[in-house]
Amino acid sequence: MTFDQITLPNGLRIIGERIPHFRSVSVGLWLGSGSQFETVPEAGVSHFLEHMVFKGTEKRTARQIAEEMDAVGGQLNAFTAKECTCFYAKVVDEHLPLAMDVIADLAVHPTFDPTEMEKEKGVVIEEIAMAEDTPEDLVHELLMLAHYGDQAVSRPILGSEESVSGCSRERLSGYWARMYHPANAVLAIAGNYEWAAVLELAQKLLGDWRAEGLDKLPCVTHEVRPTILTKAKDIEQVHICLGYPALPMGDERNYDISIFNSVFGGAMSSRLFQKIREESGMAYTVYSYPNAYTDTGMLSVYAACSPENAVQVYDMIREEARAIAEGGMTQAEFTMAREQLKSGYILGLESTSARMQSNGRRLLLMDATRTESQTIDRINAVDYDACNALMRWMLTAPNSVALVGKGVEEIAGKLQQD
Repeated sequence: MTFDQITLPNGLRIIGERIPHFRSVSVGLWLGSGSQFETVPEAGVSHFLEHMVFKGTEKRTARQIAEEMDAVGGQLNAFTAKECTCFYAKVVDEHLPLAMDVIADLAVHPTFDPTEMEKEKGVVIEEIAMAEDTPEDLVHELLMLAHYGDQAVSRPILGSEESVSGCSRERLSGYWARMYHPANAVLAIAGNYEWAAVLELAQKLLGDWRAEGLDKLPCVTHEVRPTILTKAKDIEQVHICLGYPALPMGDERNYDISIFNSVFGGAMSSRLFQKIREESGMAYTVYSYPNAYTDTGMLSVYAACSPENAVQVYDMIREEARAIAEGGMTQAEFTMAREQLKSGYILGLESTSARMQSNGRRLLLMDATRTESQTIDRINAVDYDACNALMRWMLTAPNSVALVGKGVEEIAGKLQQD
C-alpha cells in the first residue's frame, strides 16, 4: 500500500490512503494547535476554539452544520489534544464533497459570534466540572503535573474555569489567526475516493486559504525531579498513578515500549493485572500505558483501590516494576507481546477513520509516513535484549506519583517514608 500525497502551493499537506473495496471514506483536517502551544493566560483556548467553530461559519449556522451531515447519514466531530486539533467526518463515498466542504468551512471561515461564545463558555465550564468529578481523569492530570511540573505539557487541555471565563473574542480570533493556517495543517483521507477529484476539491475549498500565521516553535519540555502530588476527594476509592520516563514520539524504540508495556501492565495477562487483581484481589482496575509527545514521553501506571489497601497496592506496583526490570521479560512473554502488538495494530486499522487518524497525525507531528507493512517489519525487528535494557532504564528511574481520594495526604506521607 502506498499513499497519495501532495503539498499545495500555500503549504497545505494532503495525504490519502485509497481503499477501493470500501464504500465509506473518512476525511480529517489536522491542525498543529493544542495546549502545548498556549501561554498561561490562553489556557484552554485551543479546545474552546474547537467548540466555537461548530457554532457558526460565514455560510452555515450551527444548526445547518448539524443538519447537513445528518441528512446524508454522516458522522462529524472534532477533538483537541496537547499538540493537535482534528476536525473529521466519515461518510458514504458519494458524499465526500459535502464532508470536505463542511470541514473546510469550519476551520477557515468561523465567525466567533460573541453571543454564542458566552453560551459555549458555560458548556466548556461544565465539561471542566465533569472532569473534576471523574477521579480517574483527575489523577492522570495530576500525574502530569507531578512528573513535569508547571510546564505546557502538564497543563489541562480544557483549561480552567477562570481561563475559559476570561477568554475574549479578540484572544480567540488572535489565536486562530496565529495557528490555523495551511502550513500548520494536514488534510488526511482514507477510504474510497478518486485522487484527482480530491485534489480538485481541496484546491477549490482550501487553495486560497491564507498562508500567513505563526511559525510554530518546537515544544520544549525540561526534565524536572518527579514528585508526589495529592488531591483530597470524598470518594470511596483511592486512585493511584505512577509515572516513569519514556521516549518522545518518533523514537523507533517506542515499539519496544509497546511490547514490554503489554507484559508489564497493558493486557489482562500482564504481570500487574495478574498480581494485583487476579492473585491478591486488591484492585478492580490496574493497567499501564505509554504516552509519547514530540519532545518527551511517560509510562503511566494506574490503579484504584480502597484507602486501606492503597499503600500495599503502591508497594506491589513498585515491587513488580523492580522485579521485571531486574529479571527482564522471558522470551515467551516477549514473543507473545510482540504478536499482541501486531494483531492490535492490524485490527485497529480495520476502519477508514483509524487509518485517516494514523496517517494524519503522523504526517502533522512527525512529517513522516509509514505503511502497514513497514510498521509490521519494524515490530518484527524489535530485539529481545534491547527491549529488556530499555525497560530496565525506564523502570529503575525515579517515578512520580499522584493520589486522588480520601486520606491521600496521610497515604502520601507513608509513601515518602518508604
